[in-house]
Amino acid sequence: MRACSRRAERIGPALNSELATRIDALLPQTQCTRCGFAGCRPYAQAIAEQGAPINRCPPGGTPTLIALASLLGRAPGTLEASCGNPGDPGVAWIDADACIGCARCLPPCPVDAIIGAPRYLHTVQAARCTGCELCLASCPVDCIRIRPREAAQAAPAAADNRRRFEDHEHRRGQRAAAQEALLADRKRVGP
Repeated sequence: MRACSRRAERIGPALNSELATRIDALLPQTQCTRCGFAGCRPYAQAIAEQGAPINRCPPGGTPTLIALASLLGRAPGTLEASCGNPGDPGVAWIDADACIGCARCLPPCPVDAIIGAPRYLHTVQAARCTGCELCLASCPVDCIRIRPREAAQAAPAAADNRRRFEDHEHRRGQRAAAQEALLADRKRVGP
């Protein structure tokens, strides 16, 4: 009996990981955190491992909710209103006259849609922007607004969002490792 339960413990996480990957593939990859999780993959893992509600993804809207319900054999229900409005959330826009070039909006953008450097005007690549709104709180002069996406411009594809987010996280990890190495070197050398 114990051997059986140990085997189930080893297989369970693998199955949950596979299910989380399948769930993650259905999400729009906006990384907006409106669902209450740190991004699409953590939300997918919470659904797979803890049975989190499937109705917390407003950017995915009803199509994503129905796809998740079908995959998991759950009733779709309705989208959770407290997570935001369903559908394309629009794109960020930076007021050029108000931007002070502080660059605080660059790190929170999960898909690197904001272009700029310290002390220079910043701008948003609308074709990359997921409308996650994570840049809004970082702006000390409130020069960032969310505007509707132009009718001729489609929202970025989930695969592109995922690739850009992974690239963003990889660069962030490299910067953190470099900073840690620099601090370690300074500690070794001393004052």
